[in-house]
Amino acid sequence: MKTVILTGLIGSGKSAVSALLRKRGIPVYDSDSRTKQLYARRPSLVRRLEEALGVPIRTEEGKLDRTRLAGVIFSDDSARETVESIVYPAVLQDFIRWREKQGGVPFVVLESAVILSKPVFDGVGDAVVLVTASEELRLRRVMARDGADEARVRSRMAAQEIPMDRVQVVLENNGSPASLSEAVERVFFDKNAYICKFLKDER
Repeated sequence: MKTVILTGLIGSGKSAVSALLRKRGIPVYDSDSRTKQLYARRPSLVRRLEEALGVPIRTEEGKLDRTRLAGVIFSDDSARETVESIVYPAVLQDFIRWREKQGGVPFVVLESAVILSKPVFDGVGDAVVLVTASEELRLRRVMARDGADEARVRSRMAAQEIPMDRVQVVLENNGSPASLSEAVERVFFDKNAYICKFLKDER
């Protein structure tokens, strides 16, 4: 089963693209939501994080306190790397199991904002599609979506980087929902588009 990685900076519109792909019958693995599910389904994962970090990150009910975890790793690169070394392999295995259950489709999609910069995921994708939008448009989208102020959003944006040498296709999302739908059709389903040709040649 071939895998197309869907990535992009914050506010670019990855989720909107994923929704359109699902409507076309393409399975999409949303790494953010699946990671949250892993925390909920696997208490041992949360315990491992707590033991590795040496600080409490669980609620009284024993569930992950995401706010507390974010506070621990926000300004501590060593703590962040520790968390990633535990969580990302678990996400990778979850994705592989999920992908094995899919069938009857030309490809599956792995949606993630950070995957290209994390070595544990090297070799997972067969092609990479980058969703882009202008900085100001992304800023407005995230402020409206998260209710965050401009300074905070700009700080989050500045911390992100996409290794362009890993990207095969750029999908622009600067227009209307209708124009995005047309772009998705053109990028993923046009028989003359890179993705369709690439996946056909690789089979």
